[in-house]
Amino acid sequence: MSITWFNGEPKEIIVTFTLVNLTINKPGAQFFETANQVMLGYDEDRKVILIKPLSKDEVMRGDISEHTRYNISINASYGRITNKAFMTRIAQLFDLKFDEKGTKYKGTWLSGKNLLEVQLKEAL
Repeated sequence: MSITWFNGEPKEIIVTFTLVNLTINKPGAQFFETANQVMLGYDEDRKVILIKPLSKDEVMRGDISEHTRYNISINASYGRITNKAFMTRIAQLFDLKFDEKGTKYKGTWLSGKNLLEVQLKEAL
């Protein structure tokens, strides 16, 4: 008997944007499991959002302003960052319209930079 065990490919990282928060699916949330807080940024030219996890040590060092650190909640199947001001800024800057159900975008984990990059050029 010859058994071949199924090895499913990991799912893509999907980030859902709403008017008040962004939700990272399980494949993306795994990179934030040990994060104490996150930093949120964007690259207007490349039309991407950047999310950087911060460890407790990084937060406690004191060299990152509290006004640039945001809370993230990690659950069994997703991570969520609630920040209406950021979401409003992103919607205006990139001329995006988020509905109550949310708009989904593909994310990519950049391991060398310890960042999640979300491409806003095309919604899924």
